[in-house]
Amino acid sequence: MTRGETTLTTTSGFPFAEQDELAAHRAWDTAREIGQQPELWREVAAILTDRRADLDRFLEPLLAEPQLRIVLTGAGTSAFVAGVLAPAIARGRRRRIDAVATTDIVSNPREAFAEDVPTLLVSFARSGDSPESLAATDLADQCLRTAYHLIVTCNADGALAQRHAGRADSHVLLMPPRSNDRGFAMTSSFTCMVLATFLAFDPTGTAVDEVERLAGAAERLLAEQESEITALARRGYRRVAYLGSGSLRALARESALKLLELTAGGVDSYFESSLGFRHGPKSMLDERTVAIVYVSNDPYTRRYDEDIVDELRQAVGADHVLEVTAHGDERAGGTNVLRLPELEDVPDPLAGIVFVLVAQLFGLRASLALGRTPDNPFPDGEVNRVVQGVTVHPLPAASDPRDGEA
Repeated sequence: MTRGETTLTTTSGFPFAEQDELAAHRAWDTAREIGQQPELWREVAAILTDRRADLDRFLEPLLAEPQLRIVLTGAGTSAFVAGVLAPAIARGRRRRIDAVATTDIVSNPREAFAEDVPTLLVSFARSGDSPESLAATDLADQCLRTAYHLIVTCNADGALAQRHAGRADSHVLLMPPRSNDRGFAMTSSFTCMVLATFLAFDPTGTAVDEVERLAGAAERLLAEQESEITALARRGYRRVAYLGSGSLRALARESALKLLELTAGGVDSYFESSLGFRHGPKSMLDERTVAIVYVSNDPYTRRYDEDIVDELRQAVGADHVLEVTAHGDERAGGTNVLRLPELEDVPDPLAGIVFVLVAQLFGLRASLALGRTPDNPFPDGEVNRVVQGVTVHPLPAASDPRDGEA
């Protein structure tokens, strides 16, 4: 993907120039929330710097416990926050980190908490009002003898933040207020929670220094690449496959969900790892399918991502493959490569919060091309911004906290 004509401005802090048109199509909240992310990341860095001492007082004694299990959890996009972070935090901390969705915890708590070991449950939530978010923390307390809670949320007034405020075994880490997206799809909330939690668990304490570089790369993408992403979204693809490895596989999953949500199911989306795609899913490829591949910054992993890019270009043509990468053009040298060289030495979750803007913009523009209303793609209420209709059933007491038999 080569540099195109700039179609965006930064007036009033928002990168989208066509505010009135987007508002008329009920897309302005989503557009604004995509565009505000670089600014919010700077706010996240300031929050983590300001609250570092309090956070460390809570986390350091727990991290010193060799038997501590850390479980990252959330529902939907918040679960994908956990999936993006778990591999990288495990690598940095050299300890076990599990990503388990609240939807799995609530339906199968005895399995999710089968090991009765001291556990830190890190809960991600935009609103903090979904029934699974609340139930997951309650079930951890019920199933485990020792449970601690780190609540990462965008809503200070949400039930999750309110329930855990002031508890000695809990710490509430609030995101900037504007990250509590008004639009249906999670955009600012997703990237802010990824960034804040990566900084919270960063063993070196230096990742906060990279935030300005991330913000600058995102601003350049918004200013210089949005028109090409819009053109790709307007081609009328019937299916989109997002691919990535490690942390970027969960980013691919979030990207696929964004497209499905914003188009109200009007475009089929799929995600897989770069290696896993060959094992059957590759059969989805045809002339109305585009593959978008996130390339890892890890030198070893990157070879597999680049292999699938090359293979897909041979299979369907370079025009139907978009490579999103921080690395140079010495290998590909062709079109449909979105390069962000500023990010080539940052960990994948940090590069990923910039990469995901591609999916957010693609989903927004594909939604508009289909005549949808991105701020609320489901005006009749078939799907809700905060999940409704969930009955949380009481969990019978077990004879022993380690026994799966009620």
